[in-house]
Amino acid sequence: MAKSESWEWVKAVAVALILAVVIRYFFFAPIVVDGQSMMPTLGHNDRMIVNKIGYNISEPDRFDIIVFHAPQNKDYIKRVIGLPGDTVHYEDDVLYINDEEYEEPYLDDFKAEAANRPFTGDFHLSDVTGYDTIPEGHVFVLGDNRQHSKDSRHIGVIPYDEVVGKANFVFWPVQDVRLVD
Repeated sequence: MAKSESWEWVKAVAVALILAVVIRYFFFAPIVVDGQSMMPTLGHNDRMIVNKIGYNISEPDRFDIIVFHAPQNKDYIKRVIGLPGDTVHYEDDVLYINDEEYEEPYLDDFKAEAANRPFTGDFHLSDVTGYDTIPEGHVFVLGDNRQHSKDSRHIGVIPYDEVVGKANFVFWPVQDVRLVD
């Protein structure tokens, strides 16, 4: 009787471990925000859940917060600004996509603090990436803390196959549990 019960426990633990590995590898994964590049939206050491399956059935949308494999074998977390076929430029602290002005309310607090200087320096997509438009199968990303972010202005456009998933749920610290956009 005891041997049978022990065997049942071993099987239950094995199934639980296999399910945990499958869920983490294929569906969801935790990530720790490292650095200040997504302030004020995300803070250093915020812990988030990355949805890995969403982009298997769809593509990133403008302003999604994504995790992707970056150079130096590191994962970055940034905001999607430009999609395939878009032109992107910044002028006088205003974002233009396909020559249309876009609001970025998630930057309002930092822009107010930057008062006398532009929060995001002027640039054109072609100056920072060499492309006139974002190529098919790629996105252009920026960190919300534009003055302290290594993003597409430095590492170029991001291929879809380097995108790990969408990150929009902070689960730690407990007092900061929230959905982010």
